[in-house]
Amino acid sequence: MAHRTLARFVRATVVALAAAGALGGTLVLEGCGQQPPSFTNLDITGNTQFGKDFALPDTSGKTRTLADFKGKVVVLFFGYTHCPDVCPTTMAELSQALQQLGPDAAKRVQVLFVSVDPERDTPQILSQYTAAFNPTFIGLRPANEDQLKQVAKDFRVYYAKVPGNTPDSYTMDHTAASYVFDTTGKLRLFARDGQGVTPWLHDLKILLGSNPD
Repeated sequence: MAHRTLARFVRATVVALAAAGALGGTLVLEGCGQQPPSFTNLDITGNTQFGKDFALPDTSGKTRTLADFKGKVVVLFFGYTHCPDVCPTTMAELSQALQQLGPDAAKRVQVLFVSVDPERDTPQILSQYTAAFNPTFIGLRPANEDQLKQVAKDFRVYYAKVPGNTPDSYTMDHTAASYVFDTTGKLRLFARDGQGVTPWLHDLKILLGSNPD
């Protein structure tokens, strides 16, 4: 039942994006007559259905917002550390993409991993998890259920606990996608998780102002 609910949510999100014009690739850049860049991921520039900012504690307890990463491309990734497949796959892909960008460009990209399972994802576990993929990745852990619900609502992220054989063996269904902000703090992309390294590398290069080819 939970998987069917998740599938319906993802379909509804894509339909909403299409209705807003994000799927058509016909948006015009503000202040000029140029066509938008050709992203591999879904271009949601100008879409008002998603959150424009966040305020969440990192693993040290410091509240983080977009303003903390001014001048960087920010990847806001929702997941949980016990995820068996798509989360670790996407984290590894992002780490590889940053390595291929080179050290100078990689410094201008910040990956933020938002836990949808703060009950098990303690600050220590979350910190160790993100660092295992890349020492620059930062884990964000909602302080309570209300804060998690709010950020999930802001970014239209679905999440639900799926009971396991024991109380601690549950899994989390969740939206398998990330949101990408450009260096000015503007929301630009809806990126499906588990897509491979090449799409990430292509789109990050565009947002960083370099040639994707």
